[in-house]
Amino acid sequence: MSGRFLSRVFFAALALFLALPLVVIAGVALNEKKTLAFPPQGLSADWYLQIFTDDAWRAALVHSVLIAASSALISVAIAAPLAWFLWRRVAPWARIVQVLGLSPFILPPVITALGALSFWATIGLYGQPWTVVISHGIFFVSLPLVTITLGFATIDREIIEAGTTMGADDRTLLKTIVFPLIRPYLISGFAFAFVLSLNEYIVAYMTIGFTLETIPIKIFNALRYGYTPTMASVSVFFVLVAVTVFGLVARFGDLPKLLGAWDEGER
Repeated sequence: MSGRFLSRVFFAALALFLALPLVVIAGVALNEKKTLAFPPQGLSADWYLQIFTDDAWRAALVHSVLIAASSALISVAIAAPLAWFLWRRVAPWARIVQVLGLSPFILPPVITALGALSFWATIGLYGQPWTVVISHGIFFVSLPLVTITLGFATIDREIIEAGTTMGADDRTLLKTIVFPLIRPYLISGFAFAFVLSLNEYIVAYMTIGFTLETIPIKIFNALRYGYTPTMASVSVFFVLVAVTVFGLVARFGDLPKLLGAWDEGER
């Protein structure tokens, strides 16, 4: 009993320690005046509203959302055929394809960012808004690839064999059997890529940093003019977006399997 109590106390203390920075940032964002004092000196939600009312912050938010959504779609569009290929082609050499799909995320972000910068500058397209969409789409393809691969692994191959016996071709099987079963994993992969793209700074700065501002780039650029509670409110807002997205994934998806867990009957 004492061991269980100590374990709970330890994890509660750990959770509190991890949550303290967010509590401080949230408090700073509630200051009535333009100060970073904590505890807040007066209470006001104006700094949160400024994210949507200030033209510069609102534009950066729109840019971030559009880039994140577009790049997440690209990541899923690349990962889904790769996962389908790996599932249909059970062979040792097929794992090379999986390693290639995971490699962008394995490399340090700075290396990937420098590679993207060199590539777009070499072909004369540096600074174009869509270059960061493609760069993020490739950089975050590993996350949808993992989730979609797990989704394919949950499909009973006997169902596919039965459909083939009944005369269904690959297209019919994909539409009527495979896609409905892996849909939650597609959505989860999209959600993971979306949130990470929304918060990514290095690749975005290396590809469009001087021509277009996302929220992370806007925060960095705003630091040159001094700290403001708006930066804190944006940070809290992004954390809430991430918690909401991942909470929906956990609520409507099979979170244990998305994290790689298996039922006893599947081992």
